[in-house]
Amino acid sequence: MLQLRSIVSVADNSGAKKVGVFKVLGGSKKRYARIGDIVVVSVKVAEPRKAVKKKEVLRAVVVRQRQPFRRKDGTYIRFDENAVVILDGTEPKGGRIFGPIPREIKERGFSTIASLAEEVV
Repeated sequence: MLQLRSIVSVADNSGAKKVGVFKVLGGSKKRYARIGDIVVVSVKVAEPRKAVKKKEVLRAVVVRQRQPFRRKDGTYIRFDENAVVILDGTEPKGGRIFGPIPREIKERGFSTIASLAEEVV
């Protein structure tokens, strides 16, 4: 569950390392983002000489959250950190995705992210 002002890590190689959430898309009163939701982020920490620079405003999709997430079969899944993947339209901006990605990402329409990921759980 990510909310306004959450600082999260980036799970791709676009160049951003840490981003801050400042808007959760999906309605004017939506407060929290969960796995598969799109958020508007601002880059806080970035690697030099990469595609993404500090202070850029981008869209990203939530791929990991610390809050336990209930699946349709009744099981729960949770991760060690909150993480996002930066988007360029509906495709990821980076060419690689690091860390585990839940299969709900593919079900929400981000099949490219699932195919680039090293592990889908």
